[in-house]
Amino acid sequence: MSPATGDSWAARRVAVVGAGVSGLGAARALAARGAAVVLLDGADGDRQRAAAAEVVGLGGTARLGGLPAAPGPDVDLVVTSPGLRPDTPYLVAAGAAGVPVLGEVELAWQWTGATRWLCVTGTNGKTTTTEMLGAILAAAGRSATTAGNIGTPIVEAVGARPPYEVLAVELSSFQLHWSASVAPVAAAILNIADDHLDWHGGPAAYADAKARLWAHPETIAIGNADDPVVAERLAAAAGRQVTFGLRSGASGGPGGPGLTVEDGVLVDRAFGGGRLLPVAELGATGPHNVANALAAAALARAYGIGVGPIGAALAAFRPGAHRNQVVARVDGVDFVDDSKATNPHAAAASLAAYRSVVWIAGGLNKGLSFDDLIVAVRDHVRAAVLIGRCAPEVAAAMARHAPDVPVEAASSMDDAVEAAAKLARPGDTGLLPPAAASMDMFRDYPERADRFPLAARARGGSGDGARPGNLPP
Repeated sequence: MSPATGDSWAARRVAVVGAGVSGLGAARALAARGAAVVLLDGADGDRQRAAAAEVVGLGGTARLGGLPAAPGPDVDLVVTSPGLRPDTPYLVAAGAAGVPVLGEVELAWQWTGATRWLCVTGTNGKTTTTEMLGAILAAAGRSATTAGNIGTPIVEAVGARPPYEVLAVELSSFQLHWSASVAPVAAAILNIADDHLDWHGGPAAYADAKARLWAHPETIAIGNADDPVVAERLAAAAGRQVTFGLRSGASGGPGGPGLTVEDGVLVDRAFGGGRLLPVAELGATGPHNVANALAAAALARAYGIGVGPIGAALAAFRPGAHRNQVVARVDGVDFVDDSKATNPHAAAASLAAYRSVVWIAGGLNKGLSFDDLIVAVRDHVRAAVLIGRCAPEVAAAMARHAPDVPVEAASSMDDAVEAAAKLARPGDTGLLPPAAASMDMFRDYPERADRFPLAARARGGSGDGARPGNLPP
C-alpha cells in the first residue's frame, strides 16, 4: 500500500508554511532531497528565526513576520503545518491557483517505501495508546519507533537508514485534514467528542478528518464500540472492521467487541489471541487506559504481534509525564497530574477514574460546554478549585448540576494547589485534568504542565510516577 519513492525533487520549489516541529522537519527533508525550499511563518520570534537560519544554511530561503497573499508563480507545492486553518488566505489562494497543498504527514507517506504504518487518532488518549503500541512493537523485537503528533516528525522517521519495519503513528485531526492518501495497515479511532470545532468548522468535518484513516479498503479499521460517533463511522469503513470496548454487550458483532474485558481480563476475540492480560496487571490505571490498552493490542494483533509481547509490554508500561501521574503525597492525599486532559471529554475520563476528587480545573475554553462533564462526574468531585479565564463558566456549570459541591477560585497554580490541600481529606485525590487550554495564564501547555508538579511537590515528597490510590474497584 506504500507509494513509490522514485520521484525527483531537485527541480521543485516548495513553500513550507510554519516554522514549528513539523514544518522544520519537512523543510529539512525536502532540502535533503534537493528541493528549493522557502520557509514562511507569520511570526518572527526567536524560534522562527532559529528555524529560518537553519533552512538558509541548507540552501533555502525564509520569510518571517507575515505570509504572502499567495504563492509566487515559481512555487509548485505548498507543505503546510497542521496548525494552520484551511481558511488561511495563503492556503486558499494556493488552492485557487492550482498549487497542491499537503501536510507533512502526506509528504512522509509519499516517501515511506516499505515501512508499514499503524495509526492512532481520537479526541483523547492518542499519545498514551501510541506509546503503548510502540512498547509492544519493541517487546516483540520489531524495528519500530513512534512518530507523528507524538513529537518526532514523521518525515524524519520515514527517512531513517536503515528504514524502520513499522511505525506507531499518532495523528491529529489537523494532520489528517491535509492527508488525502495515507493508507496504514491498521488504524484505530479511540473516541470522537467535540474539539477544535473552530478549526474544522463543525463536528461533522472534525469526525470526517478522523475517519480519513479508514478510507482505504486494505486498512483494518479499529474502532471503539462504546463511542456512538466512532461506531457510526466504523460501519462505513472501507476495509475490515474490528471493535474494542469495555462493555462486552456493546455493538461489534456476536458477543460484543472483538477486544474487550471478560472476568477482569483483556481478551482478543477478533484475531484469535484469547487472553491477553489481567486488568489488575496493567501498568496504566483507570478505565480510559484499559480502553487505550485494548486499542493498542488490537493494532498489534492486526500486524501479527503475538500475545506474549502484548501482555509483557502492557504490564510494564507507565504513562508519560502529565498523564495520570502521582507527583506528591501529602497527609494521605495523592496529588495527580493529568494536565494532558485539556478538553471536557478527557477530563471526564480522568475524573471518573477516582472515587473522591478535589478537582483543579480551568484555563482557556475552546468554545465547549462543561455541562455534560459536570453531570458525568459530580459524584466523584468533593470540591473544585478553579483557575483561568473559563473559571466562571465551570463555576456556573457546577452551580447548575452540582450545587452542593464546594467551589473556590484561585489566581495561580500555587494558590490552587494550596486551596486543594486545605479542602482535601485523607483518601482524596488532588487531581488536575484542566478541561481547557493553557494560553490564558501560561506561555504554553508545557509551562502549565510543569507548574502543577512543582507546586504539589513543594507541599510534600515526589510521587515518582507511582500508581495512584483512590481508584474505584
